[in-house]
Amino acid sequence: QVRLEESGGGLVQPGGSLRLSCVASGFTFSSYNMNWYRQSPGKKREMVATISMAGSSTNYAESVKGRFTISRDNSKNTVYLQMNLLEPEDTAVYYCNTVTLRGESFDVWWGQGTQVTVSS
Repeated sequence: QVRLEESGGGLVQPGGSLRLSCVASGFTFSSYNMNWYRQSPGKKREMVATISMAGSSTNYAESVKGRFTISRDNSKNTVYLQMNLLEPEDTAVYYCNTVTLRGESFDVWWGQGTQVTVSS
């Protein structure tokens, strides 16, 4: 059974930093890209950052480029999201995500989410 467990969220002041972690289990972690998404109240869930299997390629939403960094440690089955220079607009529930293959089909997996609140 695939499981994604996020942690590291909390309340932080504008300009502050947080590091989110997502521990994965139930699949071959190093064989799949990993993603972070976020969702604010009343808004669609949006992709924040993605990282390739070996971590050699990353992509970011325009709104977080230069402030957020995604990384992974395949020896720990963990993906991270370092968030710096946080803004109130970054307030959201952050979700870890992956898509695994099953024959000719695929499965989409989500963690339970971790709340990030940026406020003074």
